[in-house]
Amino acid sequence: MTHPFIERLQRAPLLADGAMGTQLYNHGVDFDQCFDALNLTQPRTVAAIHRAYIDAGAEVIETNTYGANRFKLEPYGLQDKVREVNFRAMKIARDVREIAGTSTFIAGAVGPLGKLLEPFGQLTADQAREAFAEQIGALHEQGADLLILETFGDLREILLAVEVARSICDLPIVAQMTFAEDGRTPLGHSPSEVAIKLRAAGVDVVGVNCSVGPQRVFSVVEAMHIAAPDIRLSAQPNAGFPTERHNRVFYPSSPEYMARYAKRMIEELGVSLVGGCCGTTPEHTAMMRAALRDLRPDAPASHSHEVVAAPEKPRPRIVTTAPTKLAEALASREFVVSVEIDPPRGHNPQKCIDGARLLKEVGVRFINVADSPMSRVRMAALAMCTMIQERTGLETILHFTTRDRSLMGLQSDLLGAHAMSVRNILALKGDPPSLANYPGTKGVFDVDTIGLVKIISGMNRGVDTAGDDIGVPTTFNIGVALDVNAPDPDYEIERLHQKVAAGAHFAMTQIAYDAEALRSFLERLGPPPIPLLLGLLPLQSYRQAEFLKNEVPGIAPTDEALHRMKLAGSEGRKEGVRMAQELLREVKGLVNGVYIMPSFGRYEVAAEVLQAL
Repeated sequence: MTHPFIERLQRAPLLADGAMGTQLYNHGVDFDQCFDALNLTQPRTVAAIHRAYIDAGAEVIETNTYGANRFKLEPYGLQDKVREVNFRAMKIARDVREIAGTSTFIAGAVGPLGKLLEPFGQLTADQAREAFAEQIGALHEQGADLLILETFGDLREILLAVEVARSICDLPIVAQMTFAEDGRTPLGHSPSEVAIKLRAAGVDVVGVNCSVGPQRVFSVVEAMHIAAPDIRLSAQPNAGFPTERHNRVFYPSSPEYMARYAKRMIEELGVSLVGGCCGTTPEHTAMMRAALRDLRPDAPASHSHEVVAAPEKPRPRIVTTAPTKLAEALASREFVVSVEIDPPRGHNPQKCIDGARLLKEVGVRFINVADSPMSRVRMAALAMCTMIQERTGLETILHFTTRDRSLMGLQSDLLGAHAMSVRNILALKGDPPSLANYPGTKGVFDVDTIGLVKIISGMNRGVDTAGDDIGVPTTFNIGVALDVNAPDPDYEIERLHQKVAAGAHFAMTQIAYDAEALRSFLERLGPPPIPLLLGLLPLQSYRQAEFLKNEVPGIAPTDEALHRMKLAGSEGRKEGVRMAQELLREVKGLVNGVYIMPSFGRYEVAAEVLQAL
């Protein structure tokens, strides 16, 4: 499958962020500290830098992991925390993106190991492979969108890193080397040699970073372009030579100067990815964004707190008493497909809207929106449903929990949902607040899920819980949860019949991985009293499959699924899609539809699974 990052590069050049290290220095961190360890000790500082670059217009941000390998962490006594440092770095970047609400790509940054390879040094190729595998595996597992291998001076070392990355995952690779004033790498490799050998290794983008300032980098990239005109190129220069004044380090290249060269490299050399390295700041990024707007008039001026307006006019809300499209589809025995979207952790919904539009293009008609899963603060699911419906025309299924609402609040929010034309309601209890890090917070739980179904059903009859008239009855389509993996299936089946008696119209099941187990459950159930939508979660990697099986209640990949994911290795995402497609074909005659939960907001994976239909 084509990766979204590559698809995006094919349309227009992308703007990457600037320096992390010098920005940390400007935040008061001494150069003799371990910058990568700040992911553990000062995550808010790292997050603030990421957010500043996103607000300035960066479309790609790099994790704070340039030196997060065992050899560079060893002097600080952190060689055993490689996985933790990289995990936290990815989580910080992902959280910032969610709060910003943008579609920013997150690049897992991987630098050289800090030791010379044999015969110049004592580091063996196998030791290098192990170190790269440890770091790259952690970045991949935590949801990196791509890898940026940067500031390598030894061509052999970066080729080893590429080899390891390709063996672990299918993420796009940007491979960047650093060049001295003589136009060669520290070990004497020419730009043409670098371009040709990295192209042969199968990297997606070849480029230059660090390497003094924009003028020298321009010359190196030009030589690469001449040697291999068919490759995609990247350029992230320093802001000139550093200088020290009053015990502080300064870089001379102005934002205007950097922006001028960024534009030249795109126009004259066809560079696909531009950004900055040491000494560059969000001000440099903002100026480069302005320069790129001359080349891409449709590009946003920045990813600031202001929400980017949808290109089309909002659709008018129409309160209707007709059945929902979902209800009509289920009544007509259409095989229904929905995809789950988690609202953002901030107040910018753009990434979710973009994801819904992508899914609409591949034929998805319904989006189900989760209500703060794992009890972590997110934008209200009702607000997200409303925006998706108005800006895309897709119908939504609102996850509606009893966790956060009193009896009065439940009814008030339901009336508001109906007024906003959000009428497919999945009645849930909700994850308990104890799962999240909010000390002292308690759930409300005035009613259980069956009680919630009764409340909604009463509104459909035109009354509230006190028996008072609400005017025109609502026309909610009521969904409930069903755990087909339950350890006590008889109890789960009895609960389902109680929910149906209370007024449920359809059920959405827990995630399934085994068609035979589903058949066994359905045989015990007998003819389903209401339509069933089966949950599918395409696996991304063996580590994810192992985590789900052993640490997440109710989600149990089979032993065969774990075995296949382990054998898949770097092809884990493709294998996960294949397994989901196989299951989709097997269950199509057993259930009335499916809903797909793509990991890490990768909606293109859901689209790939649906090609099986």
